[in-house]
Amino acid sequence: MRNFDPRILVRNAASGVILVLLASIGVFAQSSGPRTLEELKAETQKRVDRNVAPAGGLKSEDAREALANIHSLDRDEWAAAWSAIADRSASRAATEESTDKTKAQQDYLLAWRYYSFARWPTPNSPGKAKAYQNALAAFKNYARFLDPPLETVRIPFEGKEIVGYLRLPNGVRPAPLVLTISALDSRKEESAQGDAPLLRNGIGFFAVDMPGTGEAPIKVDVGAERMFSRILDYVQTRPEVDSKRIAVRSISWSGYWAAKLAYLERARLRGVVIQGGPVDGYFTPEWQKPGLNTDEYLFDLFPARAAIYGVKTLDEFLAYGPRLSLKTEGYLGKPSAPMLIANGVKDTQVPIADLYTLLQSGGSAKEAWVNPDGGHTGRSEEWPNARIFEEIILPWIKARLAPDTQVSRAQRE
Repeated sequence: MRNFDPRILVRNAASGVILVLLASIGVFAQSSGPRTLEELKAETQKRVDRNVAPAGGLKSEDAREALANIHSLDRDEWAAAWSAIADRSASRAATEESTDKTKAQQDYLLAWRYYSFARWPTPNSPGKAKAYQNALAAFKNYARFLDPPLETVRIPFEGKEIVGYLRLPNGVRPAPLVLTISALDSRKEESAQGDAPLLRNGIGFFAVDMPGTGEAPIKVDVGAERMFSRILDYVQTRPEVDSKRIAVRSISWSGYWAAKLAYLERARLRGVVIQGGPVDGYFTPEWQKPGLNTDEYLFDLFPARAAIYGVKTLDEFLAYGPRLSLKTEGYLGKPSAPMLIANGVKDTQVPIADLYTLLQSGGSAKEAWVNPDGGHTGRSEEWPNARIFEEIILPWIKARLAPDTQVSRAQRE
């Protein structure tokens, strides 16, 4: 555990809990409400310039052009402005394929990023729905050039199918695997593109959309975690995958599913990462009513959250959530796979109290990384998500997935 900063490490063992900081900080702090058009444009440009979510990887000059063509809060106008930039990149990439495949791949990647931002946070208008389909196509073109290759997997599931991306490192067979679950407004393509560091460390991944998003076959509801159990069934049939060395990585909303899997699939998982995931208090009306106005989220938070449930009105949304609580469902305190729980004290999207609820719930040993200056998922200027992944999450995953000859099961648990 030498990679963890002791100032922000919290440990929970079966014998008790040690909380090393921040007992006096309020855990349900909120911030101001929705942005005006001009405020939205200014904040978007700021996030692009700083390369932070949800605008990471976009170019400042392209953002200025797109934002200049947005004159209202109309969703299709947003989609059209960013799609125009994406169209240009996709067209350029198609031309470059015959002369410079490296540039073509880079431009397909850029096109995917702009199409994805055009449909963000959820494809709830015709223009955004079209942008999402274009994003899938651009990512498919980008992925054609990847080495090691990316395989699109389609798993039969309840008359539909689970669509995921499987990518394994070269020269490692059977390879350990991380099941990576995308979040409320991200998609499996972000996971597949961002998890390349796993490959460099001899670890493969299976990236999938969480229920209610992307190409997932079902909405969020009690029992929807069965979708991920089906994926585990599938990957265990693949001889290229080491079925005894599987972990789960999640971020934001998908942490809910990771936590559930830690309990339900403990026998099949070496470890589970829960970064900024909801557990209990998040699902209450007392959190949701003010929380929907957080300015930590760029815009359209309620439509994004309502879409994963398949509801339309605020009343329906508030009534739907409480039954999803892990406490209400009776999971807390039961034996589980090892967990790494991470978040920031200043998170206004998921209460930091949920981290402590999970950590202190008893059952099996857990570890937590808490950034006292961090917002959602623990990110801050000092600790962007990329750094959290490289310095905190990746070392933990590597330790959990180490061969039995290197790390004993007793040490892992």
